[in-house]
Order: sequence, then C-alpha cells, then structure tokens
Amino acid sequence: MHILVSNDDGYTAPGLEALVQALQGLGELTVVAPETNCSGASNSLTLNRPMSVRKANNGFYYVNGTPSDCVHIALTGLLDFRPDLVVSGINNGANMGEDTLYSGTVAAATEGYLFGIPAIAFSLTEKGWDHLDGAAKIARKIVERHKQNPLTGYTLLNVNIPSVPYEAIQEIRVTRLGKRHPSEPVVKSSTPYGEPVYWIGPVGRVSDSAQDTDFGAIEQNAVSVTPLRFDLTHYEQLDQVRNWTGPLCVSP
Repeated sequence: MHILVSNDDGYTAPGLEALVQALQGLGELTVVAPETNCSGASNSLTLNRPMSVRKANNGFYYVNGTPSDCVHIALTGLLDFRPDLVVSGINNGANMGEDTLYSGTVAAATEGYLFGIPAIAFSLTEKGWDHLDGAAKIARKIVERHKQNPLTGYTLLNVNIPSVPYEAIQEIRVTRLGKRHPSEPVVKSSTPYGEPVYWIGPVGRVSDSAQDTDFGAIEQNAVSVTPLRFDLTHYEQLDQVRNWTGPLCVSP
C-alpha cells in the first residue's frame, strides 16, 4: 500500500511528523508538503509562477506552493506510482462546518479525491499541539480500518479529533457538517506609514452543534468523521432557475 502524506502547516510541522510516525508499518509512505504554513489556502493552485520541489534531510519533499499544489504535483509528475491513499494533517486546529471550505488540510485530501484516490484529512481541534500523541493514535486506527475494510466509491473523509487525553476520547462517530454564524468583523490596524491594513477576524460562533454534527461530537469528546463530496450543484433550485432561462431572443 502506497500512502501519500501532505498537510497545510508546512513540512516541519509537528502534526505532520506525528502522522508519519503513526502510519509506520501500514504502507510505503511518501511525504509531499508545503514549504511554509498555508493555513486557509483552500483548494488554490499556483498558476502564475513555476514551483520547486526539494527534499529535506528526513526524506520529506517540500514544495513552495499550496497544499493542493503539493498533491497535484505528486500525482501528475513527481511520483512514478499511483498512491492507494492520500492523508493530510494532522492540522493544528479544527476544520469543521463551513471552515472545511477554507481549509488547506482538507484541500490536500480533496486533491487526491479529485484524482479518484481515497483521501482522509485529520485535524486536532485545539491549536498548540496538546495531546497530539492521542490524535496520532486515532489517525492510525482510522487508516487501519480503511485498509481492512475500504469504503466503496469515491472516499473523502474529514476527521476532527478532540484535544483531550487519548483515554478521555469516548468514541469515533460519523457526523455531518455543523454550521457557524458569520465571522467576526475584520481587525483594523495600520502600517508604520499610517496606511490602513486589515486582519481577517475570528471565526463566528457555532449555530448548529446538534449531536449528529462535527461540532456536537467534539463537544462530547468523540472523534468526528464526516464523509464529504464536492458536487456543488443546488439540485432543489434547478427547476426554479429553468423558469427564467431558455433560448435567447435576438432581434433581427
């Protein structure tokens, strides 16, 4: 089994090292990760410049691009084999609800999914790497379960692990994405020259943390596993939109 490992916190991040160590023995591991932290990069690809791929002393490849760049380059030219699984993480912070749309961690896994390769994104819900060892154990368990009993069809799993001691984790629970309120206002500041600058504000409050959501699972010290897909079609509105579309009437 060939496993491609990536992340969005960069190739020197503790979460990446912990994930690689946890997956030892489950397959042949290849790491292709960003050179620097790319949190919030979402599914962006770098199209305005060439990128370089270098190899660190520990064998990790690193790319001066986004998480999606890393997996894309790996799958379309860097590797001479097709991985059986793409894993991403372990992220420094949660990726739940609408935050999954912005997440570079989820994006790296999504790139594998778009190429038809099963993919799993792992996140530790609190920043700071507390209880990373427990999160790594959970990641191994989930990859083991995938290896023993693979899901059918296209697979993209978003896994969030509570930042508590391993012994305090109650269960692994399948969930749907919860919801947040809109983000807080931007933080205004200025440069030393008096020019205005803006920092993206904090995330909004949780508005849907029902027991079957990712937020609800984490609140109860359960691991959240959410199957994702990327068909963005709003099927319920197709008939409504058809009512005001059709052939164009061009005057002679």
